[in-house]
Amino acid sequence: MPRVTALSPVDQATAVADVASLDVARLRAAACDATTLLRALANEDRLLILCQLTQGELSVGELETQLDIRQPTLSQQLAVLRTESLVTTRRDGKRIYYSVADGAVLAVLACLYDQFCPKS
Repeated sequence: MPRVTALSPVDQATAVADVASLDVARLRAAACDATTLLRALANEDRLLILCQLTQGELSVGELETQLDIRQPTLSQQLAVLRTESLVTTRRDGKRIYYSVADGAVLAVLACLYDQFCPKS
């Protein structure tokens, strides 16, 4: 876990001033977006799917093989990710390919990887 350090009185005053000047409506919208992402990441299967998709677009069959998640569960979790606009799809014939929809999602996943995944 990252180490937390105390703020100096000057830094505390600056932080308070910054918070006071925030546009609450924009902050609320951003908080809504963040909680949507965090809720999706709180499910192990969805987190694994998104982590795998950071490597590039994959079909349902490829995800099933790589993650060892059964197709019904995989489809259910992909539907949640689609509903929350966290993944995009591309159809090629009968196959549907999935990819991460947003750079912000990739950034959060990279941070989680750095904190929780073993270094080789």
